[in-house]
Amino acid sequence: MEEHIVSTVTSKELIERLKHLLHSGDHAILKAYLEERNAAEIVHAVSHISREEQLKLLTVLSPSDAAIIIDDIPYVQAVDIMDDLAPAEAASILNEMDSDDRADILSDMDSTSAEQAIDEMPANEAEKIKQLISYDSQTAGGLMITEFLAFDLNMTVGQVVKKLRANVEEYEHYNVQYVYVTEGEKFCGVLQMRALLLSKETTKLSKIVIKGAKTVLDSTGLEDLIDFFDTHDFYGAPVVDLSSRLLGVVQRKHVREEQSEQSNFELLETQGIVGGEELRTMPILLRARRRLSWLSVNILLNIVAASVIAIYQDTLSSVIALAVFLPVISDMSGCSGNQAVAVSLRELSLGVVKPYEILRVLWQEFSVGLINGVVLGILIGIAAWIWQGNIYLGIVAGGALMLNTIVAVSIGGTIPLALKRFGVDPALASGPILTTVTDMLGFFLALTFAGLLLNYLV
Repeated sequence: MEEHIVSTVTSKELIERLKHLLHSGDHAILKAYLEERNAAEIVHAVSHISREEQLKLLTVLSPSDAAIIIDDIPYVQAVDIMDDLAPAEAASILNEMDSDDRADILSDMDSTSAEQAIDEMPANEAEKIKQLISYDSQTAGGLMITEFLAFDLNMTVGQVVKKLRANVEEYEHYNVQYVYVTEGEKFCGVLQMRALLLSKETTKLSKIVIKGAKTVLDSTGLEDLIDFFDTHDFYGAPVVDLSSRLLGVVQRKHVREEQSEQSNFELLETQGIVGGEELRTMPILLRARRRLSWLSVNILLNIVAASVIAIYQDTLSSVIALAVFLPVISDMSGCSGNQAVAVSLRELSLGVVKPYEILRVLWQEFSVGLINGVVLGILIGIAAWIWQGNIYLGIVAGGALMLNTIVAVSIGGTIPLALKRFGVDPALASGPILTTVTDMLGFFLALTFAGLLLNYLV
């Protein structure tokens, strides 16, 4: 018999223990061991065992326990593992997941693996999941769950209560806040559980239903859903089609989760991680390819920026001290511009600003850029003057930084909006464009000013 499991273990001990239990074949102790571990420990351990061991772990556990692990580990890792499972095993785990999570994973699995897993599901579940994965993941249809309670308008309270009691096992995992009332498949309204429990058994739902409840169309996009839940303090909203047919329920928490995931996705793309989430457990060649697709473009843009220095190499060789300030001018302006990019990306994801508001954003960022540009220009100008004892060097460096900062902040704030309007991913393209502009303009301004004041600098 295995010794009692201690509650405190190091990460290495946890991984080794998990491997040992996997290979020992004692599945009861393995399950008990995992139950004593928190989600963070399990995620770490599962990420550090081999793919074969990951697959074995999910197959020896019950489908419901395996579904919990799939739900806890990083999404991209979960999709990869589900791709490698046998169709029947994948289907059994997916059947234990919420409908929206199930649809997300199937949408990102290999198409053949996904189709095989769906074929292993019960016919009614397969039909539902096919409908869900047909939606864009950032729409109400793609985010909705199909686990909800809906009863016909002409049913009585007694009939509803009887049906609830007869299907306790099916409904026990439902997040029940409201009962939805329909006429046929058409949405009619909502019914609070309190009203259901306190009404007479002979009362028809049509007498106590709350009509005129807010709904959202299945085609409603993420930004509009964010606006909806910012305006209405609802737990969730019924999702209907153009015929008012009740399709599902989109929950506030799922909209917020998708919003957070989108922000993280955009953050990765601003850093050149193309293709979404990256984990170090992913294949090395895949990770390298994703990064190189951005870096290879960026190096070409940097060569273009460096060509400005080549054009002014005579001026630079005459005022060699200016070379010290060129990277400062481009870097500081780039930092200022990236701040504006980050704000615009965030506001776009929150729906606070729309792509057509370029002029308003331009004026706001120009104002900030003017103030910051003047302050930064004065600071670097004084530093150059003190260092070389030449006020004209300070004017060149300070003036170039000031103007470059104004342009960088103005462009940084408006580029994401312009790209979004033309259907280009702003998170991916804004950074390289801003970097190229700030480098070229910074070098051009500094070297042009130096050329004009060359007699006072040498």
